[in-house]
Amino acid sequence: MRRPLYLLSLLIIVLSCSKSKVPDGVLVPEKMQAVYWDYIRADVFAKEMLSKDSLINIDSSNIQLQQQLFEKHKITKETFYKSYEYYISHQLLMKDMLDTMQARQQQMWQYYTDSIQKTLSKDSIVLSKPD
Repeated sequence: MRRPLYLLSLLIIVLSCSKSKVPDGVLVPEKMQAVYWDYIRADVFAKEMLSKDSLINIDSSNIQLQQQLFEKHKITKETFYKSYEYYISHQLLMKDMLDTMQARQQQMWQYYTDSIQKTLSKDSIVLSKPD
């Protein structure tokens, strides 16, 4: 009786540990986070920066930027969208990924603001009273 319970317990542990794995053809969370981060940045760039030039086709430019980021990360468009659909349907994984991305953005913002403050304090002219 003990042996079947032991095997059942072991099976449950193994299955619960493998729960965090993603299916074949889906990017692992760390890779998806890096790709999705670049995807969002490319989308914002296309919509915010390129929209200022009326001669540029935003949709065409956005598709071109996406293709460049897929090449950069050595994935296909299909792999990205399959992964995106997977993460959308697994809300906890998506939430973890977005929370990490938000923390990363906050760290970057803090780094940039600290750098600007240091630069401004070095470049500031200190006026002293004449004797």
